[in-house]
Amino acid sequence: MKLSRKQRNFLKASNDLISYGLSLGYEFTYGDCYRAKTCSHGHKLSTHREKLAIDLNLFVDGKYITSGGHPAWVILHNYWDQLGGSKRIIKDMNHFSFKHNGIR
Repeated sequence: MKLSRKQRNFLKASNDLISYGLSLGYEFTYGDCYRAKTCSHGHKLSTHREKLAIDLNLFVDGKYITSGGHPAWVILHNYWDQLGGSKRIIKDMNHFSFKHNGIR
């Protein structure tokens, strides 16, 4: 699949994920969405650089959720799995991506 098609599919899936979370009463702000190839932080092959990843900041009942062990993350990742997203990264639960060239 061409990268541009995968990017469009990713945008739709991430929109569906956010809409689903909002329907559950969760709120979000964007974390890391796009990372330029010249950016010095993060993995040098990050899917953020290919516009295939998003980090979301999660709020439940107005409280910022900093623990990756919060049940809301499990609910969101289970839904992400249904949308065809990449497998969750337990140490980075706010990360949602599509796999590209073996990187998630």
